[in-house]
Amino acid sequence: MMFYKSYRYLILIIATCFFTSCDNSPNFISKEIKTNWQFKAVKDTLWLKASIPSSIHTNLIANKIIEDPFYRLNEHDLQWIDKKDWEYKTVFTVDETLFDKEKIAFNFKGLDTYANIYLNDSLILKTDNMFVGYKVNAKKYLKIGKNSLNIIFDSPIKIGLLKREALGYQLPNAVNDQSENGGLGKKQVAVFSRKAGYHFGWDWGPRLVTSGIWQEIQLNAWNTATINDVYVLQQNLSKESAQLNTKIEIETTRAITTQIYIKIDEKQYLEKEIELKKGVNKIEIPIKINNPEFWWTNGLGNQKLYKIDVQLKEGTKLLASNSHKIGLKTLKVIQQKDSVGESFYFKLNGHAVFMKGANYIPQDVFLDRVTTKDYEKVIKNMVDANYNMIRVWGGGIYENDIFYDLCDKNGILVWQDFMFACAMYPGDTSFLENVKKEAKYNVKRLRSHTSIALWCGNNENFVAWKNWGWIDQIKNSQGQETVDVIWKGYQDVFHKILPEVVAELDSDTFYWASSPTSAKGEDATLTSGDYHYWRVWGNQESILTYNEAIPRFMSEYGFQSFPDFQSVEKYTEEQDWSIYSEVMQSHQRSNIGNKNIEMYMESWYKKPKDFKSFLYVSQLLQSKAMQIAIEAHRRNMPYCMGSLYWQINDCWPVASWSTIDYYGNWKAAHYHVKDLYKPIKTMFFKNDKKLEVHIVSDKLKDKNAVLRIKLFNFKGEILDQVEKNITIKSNTSAIYFDVNKTGFTNLNNNSNNTFLVAELVAENDVVFDETIFYLEKPNQLELSKPTIKYSVLGSNKNGVEIEISTNTLVKNINLKSSVKGHFSNNYFDVLPNKRYYIKFDSETEINIEQFTKELKITSLFDTY
Repeated sequence: MMFYKSYRYLILIIATCFFTSCDNSPNFISKEIKTNWQFKAVKDTLWLKASIPSSIHTNLIANKIIEDPFYRLNEHDLQWIDKKDWEYKTVFTVDETLFDKEKIAFNFKGLDTYANIYLNDSLILKTDNMFVGYKVNAKKYLKIGKNSLNIIFDSPIKIGLLKREALGYQLPNAVNDQSENGGLGKKQVAVFSRKAGYHFGWDWGPRLVTSGIWQEIQLNAWNTATINDVYVLQQNLSKESAQLNTKIEIETTRAITTQIYIKIDEKQYLEKEIELKKGVNKIEIPIKINNPEFWWTNGLGNQKLYKIDVQLKEGTKLLASNSHKIGLKTLKVIQQKDSVGESFYFKLNGHAVFMKGANYIPQDVFLDRVTTKDYEKVIKNMVDANYNMIRVWGGGIYENDIFYDLCDKNGILVWQDFMFACAMYPGDTSFLENVKKEAKYNVKRLRSHTSIALWCGNNENFVAWKNWGWIDQIKNSQGQETVDVIWKGYQDVFHKILPEVVAELDSDTFYWASSPTSAKGEDATLTSGDYHYWRVWGNQESILTYNEAIPRFMSEYGFQSFPDFQSVEKYTEEQDWSIYSEVMQSHQRSNIGNKNIEMYMESWYKKPKDFKSFLYVSQLLQSKAMQIAIEAHRRNMPYCMGSLYWQINDCWPVASWSTIDYYGNWKAAHYHVKDLYKPIKTMFFKNDKKLEVHIVSDKLKDKNAVLRIKLFNFKGEILDQVEKNITIKSNTSAIYFDVNKTGFTNLNNNSNNTFLVAELVAENDVVFDETIFYLEKPNQLELSKPTIKYSVLGSNKNGVEIEISTNTLVKNINLKSSVKGHFSNNYFDVLPNKRYYIKFDSETEINIEQFTKELKITSLFDTY
């Protein structure tokens, strides 16, 4: 192995990772260090007001030192920020009540990234990992009255360059590290810091490398004992009982005899006397719940969460308490050999479940701007679109607890990547130790969440190493010895450290070394493991090839679109309104992006007449691509058992693969995904020989229905129809109708102005699914100018209902309001002689007269 230097001497860790106690006992005092903060560049003299949590960038914005980094080209002028060292300071008071406690410790929940922390001028901590929280015993440094806290953040760029130079060999370039935009030339440094990779840029994100206090700082104090951690391990689950093992970590200042109490859903379950030694104690207590209620994913059942309370008492005095919620479920990843390869699917509570969802990135480049409301909104967007899984992608962050709490509550399983993506990383001792520390911290922090379904080592690192030319690049420039060193570093992290940590701390959860890979940990294939499909878009292949590339589990694929014009207006000026303007190209980080959209659009749609129309049609194009892909995946279950597209959200205003833009607006694709992910869905599939009607069901029970298929012309006249009684089999995909065999006499006549409609009708004559199929591409349809009638019905304070009808087919009707809110449906097709009712939920009180006046309705016809 090649000799290389370690930068361990840079890191002084005089604290240990810790996991926050949910202690709300009178014995426990928690003081948030939130006020009186100031900041400056280390070499400056002028202190500015700061807020925390925050980043350097958001504090500079607040002080009007810099302008909005997302507006036009401002990002380019802000690359100086990450080259400076920055300092924060505050003064806080400690009263006698807190100071008299036996134990006082700082809780630094998140520091980004290289922090030097001084308490009353004494260095108490140096950090080197954004993803880790730290606990520092602080009593010997504190005093009654005023205390000073200073935090100096070293530039992640400066340290990254030092580590790059010291490594002793060069790693292959991390393709999404926009080092040239940052003035570093080819010197890419993202992989050297345990920091969110997307801060250094990505093909959907800007390069804005932050530093700062990105999560809370608390000062916690207690006497005698505190509960550091409670982990409820599920040992056996049946309809009759749940056998659980409660693992409790208690820290004490002296040897004591105490009583421990456990409540389940507020009812006393257990009282027991225990002996505790001074220091950290680990005890285990079995729990049994009779006739347990199972936790299910969104759409399959309830999300029952049991509240587990643990209390520690000395006599009648409450010493410590801990409370959290757990769901009871069985979840297995099933990999079984078959005639073509090996399966890859999730079995929940004994039932195979097709996973429907997307990939998720952080909601902002500046993490302190993401609020509780934002988390609630993004999870609601998942639930409303019938998701049951979200993949937390490995170039962002291990999300805040509230994200997982909401997934627990709403039945969204989480495919959780460790934070490694699209790169090879150092393999030196200090880096590996840092990774192990990070893994232990986050697995222990997140393992109790019912939503955690899978731990994945990295995103595309393995496939990049094998298929992106990196091996030859390194071999030719540095020799086989360096290739071996880099590969050993990969194996140490993803085949040793991470699986060992998961096995130790969360043994019930499946570990998958890299996404995508095959079942044997080899290169990704369509016949086993999970798959990322990018020949559509990346290789400019036809959207229709989604019908051919069917994997066992599709964990990533996608297609770009622009935000709508109302969003684009927020970060541009009129002079920028061309997809090839400097500003629009800067807010497009895929180097083939705008050209790709234009190229694919030519195959499917007529040329839009102007910039606004182009943005709108780009969303229809994305929606069409998503439809073909999702239908192909669902239609081919159980061979394929998952469809997680790239991506649900954005971290800044940009043209990207997202189905919801940075400002929270649903694109056409998200409305379509909501329909495509319905629990029971009809879909047409046409090839050269036949036109079939497939029905897919995620339900656990069969359902009786009437299938109606009608052939219409664009005036709404029925040219032919058929219906049949069917039983939709549970948890299956099957062909229920062959259109070619029905003798539809007009099927191939006037195909440019006719269409098919498939309806599923329940026993009460309610249509619970409708699918429209056009015999030609949109650019071949003979659309005519519609007369759209609408009225805004009665209003409450925050919502209205809109009634819509038309005299001829309306393709992709688009409703727009200046009021901030959400339409229940949009970009859908309006059939003639039928009334549609669309709800609009507003974030503010609505003036119905003004809303009606300002409501804008357009359609595909208006773009020509």
